[in-house]
Amino acid sequence: MKLPYERPTLRKLTAGALNKFGPRAGVRPVTALDGVAVGELVARFGSPLFVLSERQLRRSYQAAVRAFGTRYPRVQLAWSYKTNYLNAVCRVFHQEGAWAEVVSGMELEKALLNGVPGPHILFNGPGKRRADLERACAVDAVVHLDNADELHLLLDVAAGRPRRPRVALRVNLNAGIVPQWDRFGFNLENGEAWQALSRLVASGQLELVGLHCHIGTYILQPAAYGAAATKLAALAQRCARELHTVVQYLDLGGGFPSTNTLKGAYLPATDTVPPLDDYAEAVAGALLGAGFKTDDLPLLVLEAGRALVDEAGSLIGTVLANKRLADGRRATILDFGVNLLFTSFWYDHHISPTREFSADTEPTVLYGPLCMNIDMLRESIALPLLAPGDTVVVHKVGAYNMSQWQQFINLRPYVVLIDQAGQPHVIRAAETLEYLQQLEQVPAHLLG
Repeated sequence: MKLPYERPTLRKLTAGALNKFGPRAGVRPVTALDGVAVGELVARFGSPLFVLSERQLRRSYQAAVRAFGTRYPRVQLAWSYKTNYLNAVCRVFHQEGAWAEVVSGMELEKALLNGVPGPHILFNGPGKRRADLERACAVDAVVHLDNADELHLLLDVAAGRPRRPRVALRVNLNAGIVPQWDRFGFNLENGEAWQALSRLVASGQLELVGLHCHIGTYILQPAAYGAAATKLAALAQRCARELHTVVQYLDLGGGFPSTNTLKGAYLPATDTVPPLDDYAEAVAGALLGAGFKTDDLPLLVLEAGRALVDEAGSLIGTVLANKRLADGRRATILDFGVNLLFTSFWYDHHISPTREFSADTEPTVLYGPLCMNIDMLRESIALPLLAPGDTVVVHKVGAYNMSQWQQFINLRPYVVLIDQAGQPHVIRAAETLEYLQQLEQVPAHLLG
């Protein structure tokens, strides 16, 4: 007998990207952050909304201290203020023992207001004004000299002071990576750094206490830090021999990557970013093998930023609308854009829906709400078919987004911190139109 006819069916197979662990099937929803339901957070604080995890901030800091401190006997972290200078974030790290690394007069004042003693503030940056240097000297912060003009200006500021300002020299060097960050500091290989060191020591007006280098950002080669540490150590030893000056600390800067995936990367960052232990091994090995006597080992200073805070931050947003582009691609418009998620220019952020959906996904372009063509958050991401009112979570947004964000077209939202007991706290209120306009003045002839 003939078999009964059955109508054929078409079923979409969604395998996702392949990696060494096999296919990633479907999109996993994230319904809560640190135990607090996403729906509850949006109901209380609105959307969009930045959420920071105090537990993760402390966990990341302690992991960095453990990685370096178990390999080298003298380690000090200095929190990079520019990465996220919300006071609550800074104070968490200061409670954990971090010094402050600042790059402007404004950041210097924030660090002082957060209770950081002047001697525990490292003042970096290429744009220090005379008033900034005078303030740094007054509170005994350490000035990291960036260029010859700044050196001469600080010598002028130091004249007649009862106490010599404490300084470190920022050095740029060839650590074997491209591009070489030679915009900042004095070059080592062409002799410029040694000339500056000789000049400042010979002046008798400044106290040289440190050497500093920052080889770049999102550096994926731990060996580069080992090369930089080796060269800084050799320079410190030369200072001791020829200038009769003991360098108290070597500052290897920051630049350690988070596990955010860079745009254009073939594999996700979770598969390619080395663990922090590899960086610690490279730096500690270089310093311990540099020939210092045990009692003369310099303090190792690290200005970690992104690696400490990125994972602790999330951004909740809401779908406003969907549409089809001219080429047929699905586009979803969210209530936040590049004004809030500045790092979407260089990261392919992981983005999750916040409720269960079917397993079917579709490649989607994610746009923000700004009237600018560059307001694109993801060029293509596999997501379920989101409807207006659905919410999403963008992961690992703690670094730079809350210091580089812009008040443009829309007001900036609330930022909340979920403490270790699972309680959310407002650490920055949402902006209002009154706040936005409070510095504006309208000439009398334009009133009425």
